[in-house]
Amino acid sequence: MLLDLEAVMAAKLGIYKIVLCFLLSFVLVPLVVSGGRAATTTTNTGGGSGGSSSSSSQKLNVQKHLKNLNKPPVRSIKPAFDHPDLKNHKIQTKPPNFHPEGKIFGDSKVSSSSGPVAQLWHQNGRCPEGTIPVRRTKEEDILRASSIQRFGKKKLKSFPQPSSKPLPDLLTQSGHQHAIVYVEGDKYYGAKATINVWDPKIQQSNEFSLSQMWILGGTFGQDLNSIEAGWQVSPDLYGDNNTRLFTYWTSDAYQATGCYNLLCSGFVQINNDIALGASISPLSNYGSSQYDISILVWKDPKEGNWWMQFGNNHVLGYWPASLFSYLSDSASMIEWGGEVVNSESDGQHTSTQMGSGHFPDEGFGKASYFKNIQIVDGENKLRAPNDLGVYTEQDSCYNVKTGSADDWGNYFYYGGPGRNPNCP
Repeated sequence: MLLDLEAVMAAKLGIYKIVLCFLLSFVLVPLVVSGGRAATTTTNTGGGSGGSSSSSSQKLNVQKHLKNLNKPPVRSIKPAFDHPDLKNHKIQTKPPNFHPEGKIFGDSKVSSSSGPVAQLWHQNGRCPEGTIPVRRTKEEDILRASSIQRFGKKKLKSFPQPSSKPLPDLLTQSGHQHAIVYVEGDKYYGAKATINVWDPKIQQSNEFSLSQMWILGGTFGQDLNSIEAGWQVSPDLYGDNNTRLFTYWTSDAYQATGCYNLLCSGFVQINNDIALGASISPLSNYGSSQYDISILVWKDPKEGNWWMQFGNNHVLGYWPASLFSYLSDSASMIEWGGEVVNSESDGQHTSTQMGSGHFPDEGFGKASYFKNIQIVDGENKLRAPNDLGVYTEQDSCYNVKTGSADDWGNYFYYGGPGRNPNCP
């Protein structure tokens, strides 16, 4: 059994080890302390020689953070907007009427999906209307992080920067590698893509592999604003190798603000059917059935909030415009593609896979793809992006191959195995 969300579902649904269901009218995101930080302690959660006093303090801080994250299920509790920019935020409990319009792509003749992609926790029940599902955070989840502050956060230098290609020594320092397509040079108000879903192999637990969209504003310095959504395999964050739906946001280039999913205040979820951080099923198989998920992120022209839709029917929630500086207006760059962590622990390139773990040249059923990639323009219309760029740091490790077709729109295959004879 691959069910991974250890939690309690209460009320008439009975009790299951699945998700926490929070009343939508009272709580939409878990608490953290002011400013989006996870805690005030700087104690390293990995252990050390601080003595029993330090250990007791660490345990107390971990328990306090767990209490903030894991609220009692199906109960009325105080509003959980602890971020200072959300103190006076008025919750939108319904999606806006300004849904972007544009071409809707049909199923491709070469697609071989045999059913809809779902989440594993659905096997044991659902959250009732008026609540939202939130993945339970366990003590061991926090203890795997380098510190309580960094729990649920990406490492610095976690964004691809195609405009000015980094030098090889900077590549090694950041430890992140990408294979993406991107568009820049205009104002963008959202993006959409259908993303092939796989289970890439991870060499070691402090590495991850993900496939996502980046909605970016600002420079690639300390003021970068980013909204991100896709799927990931991250043993360090979740404690297993399951493929999971995720979101991320930051307003200061991954320094202090933002987090994955609902691990800090920020993203406001309104949907009771989809859990952020939950496992996705089924997954694609090499040379066999292929499965994908569709994600749309767009800016509400009236209120200015950034909304997210999963599939055709699930509007999950939104990032309030007040979280951001540059993105409060528009995005200046959109990126689609894959990212891995390359820790080079043994002095060689990691064998952590991106996408399917196979190079783009292998094509459908073997290489992972993004299809139907679109942007939202200033008239709130979905359209094909112009002048797509391609970027990868080491194409012998992970690569990208673009194309276009009537049924797939703009698409690309991407990924690779990591370490191989041409990528030592």
